[in-house]
Amino acid sequence: MTRLPLLALVVISLAGSLAHAQAPATTSNTTNAVPRRPQGPPPVRSAEIAEDRKVTFRIRAQKATEVLVNGQWPNGRASMTKDTNDVWSVTVGPIDPGVWEYSFQVDGVGMIDPANPAIKPMREPRTSILHLPGQPPLIHDFRDVPHGVVRQHTYRSQALSRLRELAVYTPPGYDQNPGNLYPLLVLQHGSGDNQATWVAHGKAHWIFDNLIAENRAQPMVVVMLDGHAAVSSGAGGPQNNTALFERDLLEDVLPLVEKAYRLKPGPENRGIVGLSMGGGQSLTIGLNHSDRFAWVGGFSASVPSKESVAASLDNAATTNARLKLLWIACGKDDFLLRRNEEFIALLKERNVRHDWRLTEGNHSWPVWRTYLADFTTLLFQPSKP
Repeated sequence: MTRLPLLALVVISLAGSLAHAQAPATTSNTTNAVPRRPQGPPPVRSAEIAEDRKVTFRIRAQKATEVLVNGQWPNGRASMTKDTNDVWSVTVGPIDPGVWEYSFQVDGVGMIDPANPAIKPMREPRTSILHLPGQPPLIHDFRDVPHGVVRQHTYRSQALSRLRELAVYTPPGYDQNPGNLYPLLVLQHGSGDNQATWVAHGKAHWIFDNLIAENRAQPMVVVMLDGHAAVSSGAGGPQNNTALFERDLLEDVLPLVEKAYRLKPGPENRGIVGLSMGGGQSLTIGLNHSDRFAWVGGFSASVPSKESVAASLDNAATTNARLKLLWIACGKDDFLLRRNEEFIALLKERNVRHDWRLTEGNHSWPVWRTYLADFTTLLFQPSKP
């Protein structure tokens, strides 16, 4: 008898099993059939942008009695109407180009747009993002230029005894030019946001890309970390949060970034800036550590108290010698304007050199994107003779 190889026997056996399994059944048995899932309503599309920049918002809310859209753009509040499919909708606009926040109000309850995956990163997410690019593209829009990379890091903060998150932007050409060193900017968010907001909503990475492509900014590495160092807003409040944030930044984040990325050394190659809460953190840390940061800024900042930066105020000559730029901006309609003006008066009284910008606008991201672009063009520039 001819012996077949073991592999052939296995193949023959499998073929027979498959043939038997695929043979047509002689009887019909539907008792165990899985019931077909009933077809649901078609998916809702929102926000739908037309060529004329009119935008249609939709949400399915079967039992709702009143639905509105609340948008950040001028006259952004509008009532929605319900169709026969329980979908509420409204078409508004045309809306000016920009990156706008909006939300729905369903029977008095605010909520994000469930059909729009673009959600503003926040501690308590409550707004969706509507991005209408300009023609030609605005400074924060995507352009066909060389682009940098945003990297995400999880690290264990020894200062805070817990895991934390940060993001790092590296400029175009960083990975292709291993011999190049770069300055570092610390860029901070406000109290309602987190380390992801400057990229996802502020479009900071595209602002840097576009300015570098226009030769209006120096290529730089940018670190964005979670500004909420305090676990809760209990005893100590914001001041305690700033102190804890400072420890995390100086003891954990800067050593991590300086080890992992190719950075130029020295305070002349370090900058720190932020908006609102992050502006207060940046001004406090920057002024108290001018030996480590020569470029300091605040956008609509929750400015520090006189006592918290007393050393830099009392030693204006040293502060002025160390700082290459102290840049502060606030809008005329910003609720923090008065505090900023009082802080500017204090700097003038103590003869601390600074650059003050009073602009149009309120406490909002359309203002802060412009501030970031303006501030970035001044950073890490060679000293004028």
